[in-house]
Amino acid sequence: MSNLYYTFARFFMKKASPYIAVVVAMLIWAGSGIAVKAALESFAPLALVLTRFTVGIVLMLVLGLVANKFASADSILRLQKIDKPDMWLFLLGGIFQPFLYYILETYCYDAFASPTIAEAFLSTNPLIAPIFAWLFLRERVTVWNIVGILVSTGGMILLVLAGSANFAIGNRIGIPLAIVTVCTAVGYSIVLKKIPAKYSPLTIVFWAQLVGLILFYVLAGGKAILYPDAEWVRSISGEAIGGVAYLAVLSGMTAFILFCYSVRYLGVTKANVFNNIRPVFTAFIMLLFFGEQLPIWKWVGIIFIVTGLFICQKHRKK
Repeated sequence: MSNLYYTFARFFMKKASPYIAVVVAMLIWAGSGIAVKAALESFAPLALVLTRFTVGIVLMLVLGLVANKFASADSILRLQKIDKPDMWLFLLGGIFQPFLYYILETYCYDAFASPTIAEAFLSTNPLIAPIFAWLFLRERVTVWNIVGILVSTGGMILLVLAGSANFAIGNRIGIPLAIVTVCTAVGYSIVLKKIPAKYSPLTIVFWAQLVGLILFYVLAGGKAILYPDAEWVRSISGEAIGGVAYLAVLSGMTAFILFCYSVRYLGVTKANVFNNIRPVFTAFIMLLFFGEQLPIWKWVGIIFIVTGLFICQKHRKK
């Protein structure tokens, strides 16, 4: 009986774990905005990026070395060396995300008239992901995928924009900028899928983020030369330290590892459609911890998002 239970549990976790991983990753990323806001009270934007990713890289290095010594050979937390033929993939992944994505995202929020409008445009990964997945991976996109993506994205737009008093776009350059930003995020997902399966998720995230961090330090060095009197760090508060810890440990390390794991098993199209659930988690976080009420149209949007997610994961019967 115990063997039957163990077999069933193992089968269930193998099938369910990629979905659990991607949902937890989106939940973590949904709280990142609050953490960024707290951390920016003490850190300049570039200083915050350097701090959070430096801390994350050190933590991943320690975690990987410990896992190499004590964990099994197939552990997702092992830290491996990269073979020379695969180095260009890790380099490309680091350029796409975190380097280009975080820079472009900052300019997007600056270009649009409202953060709400920016969030709506930056959450369009599921619309672009199937195109990239078919072009670069020949990943099959079904009618159910397309219908689910459209339903879920419609719900996301309704959730983000319903009740918003400001529908002005702002600087029109924000629209093409947002498209390029989303393309870098989807490009990162393509790279994750192209990297050979022999590498653990921790290995992929560690080396890609190390590339991005080096580029950020180069950028910071140039800025320090051009603007030597720029203010990098103000008085440190407990909230700012908590924000940096959240961004480094959860958002920058844990969520990326979980998302990498889910892309491996679900594919680029199915994994990216879960980006639509991030505004749902953000709305519930604001409701539970800040008392922000949800009007009826936002609840309708949430229903559409969840329904679309289920439709997108539907398999065609043979």
